[in-house]
Amino acid sequence: MSQLLALSASLLWGMADFGGGSLTRRLPAQTVVVVSQGSAAAVLLAAVLATGAVRDASPALWYAVAAGIIGPFAILAFYRALALGPMGVVSPLATVGVAVPVGVGLAVGERPGLGQVAGIAVAVLGVALAGGPQSGGAAIGVRVLALTLAAALGFGAVMALIAHASTDGGLLLVLCVQRLCNVAVGMGILLAGRGCRTEPGAIRPSLPALTAVGLADVGANATFALASHGGAPAVAAVLASLYPVVTALMARGLLKERLRRVQVAGAGLAVLGTVLLAAA
Repeated sequence: MSQLLALSASLLWGMADFGGGSLTRRLPAQTVVVVSQGSAAAVLLAAVLATGAVRDASPALWYAVAAGIIGPFAILAFYRALALGPMGVVSPLATVGVAVPVGVGLAVGERPGLGQVAGIAVAVLGVALAGGPQSGGAAIGVRVLALTLAAALGFGAVMALIAHASTDGGLLLVLCVQRLCNVAVGMGILLAGRGCRTEPGAIRPSLPALTAVGLADVGANATFALASHGGAPAVAAVLASLYPVVTALMARGLLKERLRRVQVAGAGLAVLGTVLLAAA
């Protein structure tokens, strides 16, 4: 069950990344972050008030606050990288952030078995190859690479913080607090920026898509948190990091981005790694 939840997180993150990256090609990244996360926050706040989940408040919510502060910067950097570079390359590179939750798991005494180690190694290699490594130094550019790595570390930190914040339950409240902080920080970034304000009329046609991106991101966080509590956190983190395969395939099918042979091989290895992890 834990593996299925982690794979569901990777599917939802892949869809959110594709949608967010596509929207950033016609709207400012700051606008995409604020509106998508604001829509998700509104839905979560209504759910918290309707279910009385506020009674689950505990000091662990400070980890959700930290995740909510880090998240907008990570998402903003990632969406900018997706807008400036090819999705099929940028998205897989962002998965190096999985080192953060995996490292946390190892630090607290988690020791994966031999089969799990093999599955992790194969999956990570597959994700790396799915990025389509290029020879001759004509890669994606220093700016895009810097944005991608910054986003990766931010995503990894958010994964670890949300898992820790929801250890004792109260996941709905944790996600709501995270998103409210996302919106607060995102609004600050938007107001501080110049030339990135968007007229409401330009946002309105994209509002359903922006809302879907925000809700997919929330769903991914929720399923990953549940997966990390139901099994080995390091394994859950690696399985959830397979989302670039989803993004790359959607970019290939909808945007007609060409997948190189090495990317196809990488996707195959990622699937093989998933099978090894599920069987371990």
